[in-house]
Amino acid sequence: MKKLLLPLLCIVLINFISCKDIDPKADSEYNLEIPEVIVQNELPPDSATVSKAWEKHMTPSKTHEIMAKDNGIWEEEIIMWSSRKSEPVKATFRVENKMILGGRYQEATHKGDMMGMPFEGKSTLAYDNTAQEYISTWVDNMGTGIMVMKGKFNSDTKSINFEGKTIDPLTRKEKKVKEIFTYIDENTQKMEMFDTDYDGKEFKSMEAILKRK
Repeated sequence: MKKLLLPLLCIVLINFISCKDIDPKADSEYNLEIPEVIVQNELPPDSATVSKAWEKHMTPSKTHEIMAKDNGIWEEEIIMWSSRKSEPVKATFRVENKMILGGRYQEATHKGDMMGMPFEGKSTLAYDNTAQEYISTWVDNMGTGIMVMKGKFNSDTKSINFEGKTIDPLTRKEKKVKEIFTYIDENTQKMEMFDTDYDGKEFKSMEAILKRK
């Protein structure tokens, strides 16, 4: 499955909450009373319920098997626009897709030349069994941030419609980005990125055609 390109083109974080015991001695000099925390009517789930939920969350599904079908080498022809009125920039990348961490995520490495400079980008694609949505991340050697996008599969168009936000390096303000990743056939895919121009209007910032080698 594709790999999401530059924010110009561009992990699911599991938050662990640690609870610390309060030491009454720490506040003795202020003569504060430390109230007891009483939990009422909140019974913890039994171990079998917890185990079942986590097993479902962590076990690769049929969707992950479908993702794995895109493993291998792809050629990527890209056209990019920095704004609605800019001239297009073209590039060709070599992409390698592979499943990692026991088939739970797909990692893609994009390599080529971008405007006369060596380019390398990496993306990860996840399907969150619990949230039932796709999550993608993107990093590359022409930036220092991480772009995160989430989306659902549309069976009518055979595409994943991603949405996310990124920070514009010029304005330092957050803006929306969108991606449509379409499965044309088993060996051909199309990725379209949509950015927000400086007047607030959406425009297509990139189109990529990927062909299996």
